[in-house]
Amino acid sequence: MSAHVTATGYARFGRRPESLVELAAEAASHALEEVGRKPIDLLVVGNMLAGAVNATENLVSRVANRISVETAAGLRVEAASASGAAAFHAGVLAVESGQYDRVLVVAAEKMTDRPTPEVSAALAHSLHPTEQVAGATMPALAALVSQRYAQRYGVAPEVFDAVSCAARAAAVHNPYAQFQAAVTPEEVHNSRMVASPLRLLHCSAISDGAVAVVVERGHGPASVLGLGQAFEAMAVVDREDLTTFAATRSAAERAFRRANLGRHDVQLAELHDAFAPFLLIDVEDLGFARPGDAPGWFTGSRPEGSPVLNASGGILGRGHPVGASGLAEIADVVRQLTGRAGASQVDPRPTTGLAHSIGGLASHNFVTILGGNAP
Repeated sequence: MSAHVTATGYARFGRRPESLVELAAEAASHALEEVGRKPIDLLVVGNMLAGAVNATENLVSRVANRISVETAAGLRVEAASASGAAAFHAGVLAVESGQYDRVLVVAAEKMTDRPTPEVSAALAHSLHPTEQVAGATMPALAALVSQRYAQRYGVAPEVFDAVSCAARAAAVHNPYAQFQAAVTPEEVHNSRMVASPLRLLHCSAISDGAVAVVVERGHGPASVLGLGQAFEAMAVVDREDLTTFAATRSAAERAFRRANLGRHDVQLAELHDAFAPFLLIDVEDLGFARPGDAPGWFTGSRPEGSPVLNASGGILGRGHPVGASGLAEIADVVRQLTGRAGASQVDPRPTTGLAHSIGGLASHNFVTILGGNAP
């Protein structure tokens, strides 16, 4: 592939007073400053809930106007909680087409100014209609997946607690993360039950925030090596196996094949851990561990040569402004590859990283591989 990321920008995740457009503009401005305000050919905006939660439409025009790039082309991309990753893939493909030389990708979400039940109902719109009619919510269905995984592989609740603790510990070093304090296993175990076995600290938090990257033609330390995306049945009841996400497995195969790399080549991975058990499933679906082996990464020693996981704190530590999270994972990988991750920087600096994003309840998933060994 012939595209690479030359700049990143963030609007810190958390409870923010700014509007959705203001958050997007903040992140975009930081990214544009990194490239010296060079002209942008295309603006791609990723977002999930602008209409449902913010009563804001024509979002790409609003953002373009705010950051003064009205001379560029533009489009908005939506893929539920993978909207940020989908927007990035669209931006890369636009560069690959040869029609655009420099693309600004922005992903943003504003969620905290609405009541939690209202936000939960909006998120449930990404589920299958039969699940919505039955009153299902994202945490409820995630709990069913978690129950099945724990039952099949004999996973104790303490393993899920350890995943949440690791996320919060990593987030302490990320100045853009919503959570800046570590938690103990006891705090996780004693947090409120949401849907068994998921407790409050096993679940990602409603958040505001935005991320932006600039994608240009050519190669560099953060070149796009492989892209993959895939679908799975939307309705959980229609899936053959609840302990794995078929969309992740297929997307990973496509991305690794396009990159001409193996799992052992990946030194860093930013994975979608909206719920603590999902991180274990992600590790296995991406081929870093065999089915049922991922819990051992948190109860014993991690296998030699395995990638560093979620150095940013992941979604559990960073917060989950849903439309922005997929792009945050990619931007965090870029910063690691370019040695600009600050206190979160992995040593030695990785040369190849992977970002993984889940849309809906894993019905539309994305895998992105970046690194400096492009042809």
